[in-house]
Amino acid sequence: MDYTPPPEILERYAHLLVNYALGKGQGIKPGDVVRVVSDDDAKPMFAEVCKTVWRSGGHVIQMLRLADSDPSRLNRAFFELASDEQLDFFPSRYSRGMVDDTDHQIHILSDGDPHILQGIDPEKPLRSRRAYKPQMQWRDEKENAGKFSWTMAQYATPGMAAEAGMSVEQYWEQIIKACFLDLEDPVARWREVEAQISRFRGWLDDLRVDKVHLEGEDLDLWIKIGEKRRWLGGDGANIPSFEVFTSPDWRGTDGWIRFSQPLYAYGSLISGIRLEFREGLVVNAAADKNERLLQTVIASDGADRIGEFSLTDSRLSPIDRFMANTLFDENAGGPFGNTHVALGQSYQEGYDGDPSTVSDEEWARLGFNDSSVHQDIVSTTDRTVTAVLADGGERVIYAGGRFTLD
Repeated sequence: MDYTPPPEILERYAHLLVNYALGKGQGIKPGDVVRVVSDDDAKPMFAEVCKTVWRSGGHVIQMLRLADSDPSRLNRAFFELASDEQLDFFPSRYSRGMVDDTDHQIHILSDGDPHILQGIDPEKPLRSRRAYKPQMQWRDEKENAGKFSWTMAQYATPGMAAEAGMSVEQYWEQIIKACFLDLEDPVARWREVEAQISRFRGWLDDLRVDKVHLEGEDLDLWIKIGEKRRWLGGDGANIPSFEVFTSPDWRGTDGWIRFSQPLYAYGSLISGIRLEFREGLVVNAAADKNERLLQTVIASDGADRIGEFSLTDSRLSPIDRFMANTLFDENAGGPFGNTHVALGQSYQEGYDGDPSTVSDEEWARLGFNDSSVHQDIVSTTDRTVTAVLADGGERVIYAGGRFTLD
């Protein structure tokens, strides 16, 4: 069923993205250039975001693509037809110019068919992604210098709603609730959430956590936080975002974890994921469905290591349903919040200092992971997280889906 939310909802959504989520929670400034990326099944929101940028005095670079639900199935056709040379193609001058000319980016996610690449050799999309790694590095450098920001948001489609067992209208109800779009001023509510996340971050930074031990029925896992780290969250990157996270030292990951939530990767569904780590590396990866895809992802450059560790406090997040979408599922609240890790690329913002001054050699020495992949995997089961502090003491920092600050 076709469904478009009321105009005031789209207006609030666009206002939230442009005037809060970008600029690390400060919004854009007049004269800023915003690249807006979307598939064409999200045209109503794409148009509203562009208009909001213009109203705010900014400039728009538009990128509107054919949706996966389009009869042409263009995304799939590329991987069916592409030669190795085409998979490796990277328009370097165009991409360099795009990064140089862009101050912000908004990516509107609107998966028309979550299984669009089912049956395609997973090495093909991974190879194409690797080709674009220089663009990712250029963006990271610009972001580290404080000259670039980005955010992502979800637009509901029939395909995604059906995958989550909902109608499109019901899926939109979840988006509206999770993003506080039912409030006249969602930005004000997000600033309250940001303040609480900032409080958690400051507490964790002050504790000087050396490593954490995650225990529960589905995991027994050690993660080393590492030297020169800080905790992140609450700065507008991704809407919604309720998580508190960091980029750990990948070399100090040991143990095992089962993930309760399925993963949508490269147009296919992976479920029943189980990972075992030894001395920082994935030594065993299994799944009930699409295990080969999981193992192919992990075999990619640097994707057999952790790049992110994240916790979400159940009191902050109103997301209490499976959304078949990582952006929402990695921010789930429910009875036990969520734990998620990302295999692959670290967030250099997790460095406690000026990341623009850090050399490649220093990133490697500190254990920040480098990869063309950043694959979040989520679990919503109960677990206890105990921190081992720099002074040798221990403290439970998370239990029953909540941080134990209070």
